[in-house]
This record gives sequence, structure tokens and C-alpha cells, in this order.
Amino acid sequence: MTDRDAVFEALRPRLFGVAYRVLGSAPDAEDVVQDAWLRWHRAAGEARDPEAFLVVTVTRLALNLAQSARARREQYVGEWFPTPVDTAADPALGAERSEALELAVVHVLQRLSPEARAAYVLREAFDHPYHRIAEILQRQEPTVRKLVSRARTQVAGERRTTTSRERVRELLEAFLAAARSGDVAGLEAVLVADVVSETDGGGARRAARRPVVGDNAVARFVAGFSTRFLDGMSTRIVEANGLPAGVLEVDGAPVALLCPTASDDGLTRLMWVMNAEKLTGFS
Repeated sequence: MTDRDAVFEALRPRLFGVAYRVLGSAPDAEDVVQDAWLRWHRAAGEARDPEAFLVVTVTRLALNLAQSARARREQYVGEWFPTPVDTAADPALGAERSEALELAVVHVLQRLSPEARAAYVLREAFDHPYHRIAEILQRQEPTVRKLVSRARTQVAGERRTTTSRERVRELLEAFLAAARSGDVAGLEAVLVADVVSETDGGGARRAARRPVVGDNAVARFVAGFSTRFLDGMSTRIVEANGLPAGVLEVDGAPVALLCPTASDDGLTRLMWVMNAEKLTGFS
């Protein structure tokens, strides 16, 4: 490994983190990072500040790709979620301000403009100063401050993880146990009153196409399919986007990933990822 390769590899988690949060797609983020690597090598001795050069490069590449990604998502069947990432396998990815990595937060960010996403990510996840973000985005600093403020308000209004990772795991384990036995009361006991269950199936036949809202409705929905869907499946707890998640497997192959958010009172949102292309990182 050359010195340039070593510098790049040291920065890779940060570069992937920027691209992933902006794009919501791990494969797209990997493509951006690879393109940045090629540009890094072509730059030779021109880049006096490697981190600055690479963050600028990755951010601008991600912004360009975000335009075509939006068009693809408009044709997506059913609800679309970001690709979950296994942060246990790559702890460095979530080391800086991990709340900006939560799947639900990355999902919210995708509803913002690409520039607002980039501004929020650079500020909230990586603590870049506003003047530096303005240079990267080629915008005036007051404009960047407004972008970050609006994004921060939207994320805060929709983020529903307000408890510890340990509490999330405890609630998730209780939920999976109740689901396996079809225990409606047991399910309701770990759900808040206005819980929402949503599924990204990418057109999968068994995936729910509409959100289910409310503790009783979600409990009955889960109990209704669980005795059939979970039959012959095993479950295990993993870490997805910095929070505990549940993988549902058949013969060691994942068929669903449940990414919950939670408050002290119970599970607030259930994000079911059933699109097989988004589960490869949890095999």
C-alpha cells in the first residue's frame, strides 16, 4: 500500500459516511467513494490537504448522483427506505454523531433537497464549520445556515429514537418474542399508542404496501402474519445504522430486517426492509 492509499483508507469511513447520508444507498455511496479514489490518484501532488480535497470531491459527486437517484425512486414500487448498513462490521462509520446515521433519520433526509442533505450531514454528522460547507457547496454562508436550520427542524420533528440503545434492544427482543407466538397483548405492551409500521419490499409479494398505524392495529397486523411468516425462521439481533435491529433468516439467508426506533415508553416506528437487494450486508 502506498502512502496515498494509506491516507485514503484512513479517510474512507468518513467519505462513505458523507456519501451514504446524502444518497441513502450503500451501493451508490461505494461507487462515489471509488470514483473519489480514482480522482485522488489522478490529483497526484495537487491536493495539499487530503481530507479537504476528498470531502469536497465526495460531496460534489454525491450531489450529482442524487439527481438521477431521485428519478429512480419515483419508479420504485411501494415505500422506499435507505439501504441499511452494518455498523457493527464498520464501527468507524457511526463514530461521529451517530444519530445522523439512524435509518429513520437518513430516510427523512432523502425528502430534503440534495444540497440541504449535504449541508446538514457536513454540519451535524461531521461538525464542519459553516464557512467550509459554503465553500464545498459553492453557496453563501447565510444560505448554508438556513439549509442546516431547516433540515435540523425537519429531522427533530420526525426523529423518534429518544432512548438508549440498550432500551431499544430490550424492546426489540420482547417484540420478536411476542411476534413469534402471535401474542397481541404482548406486542401491544411494547408499542407506543401511535406506533407506525412501514415496509420496503421493492415489489415483494408479501410486503405491506401501506403504513399501519396505532398499537392495536400494528399488534394485530404483526400477529396475523407472524405465525405463518416466522414459521421455520430464525431471528438474531444485529446493529444497523448504529441501533439494534432484528434479522429474520431462513437457512441462514436474511429475508427481512426490522429496524425499530423507540422512546422509553416503547417502540415508536417499525421499518421492515424486505427488498432482498438491501439485505446483502447482513448475510
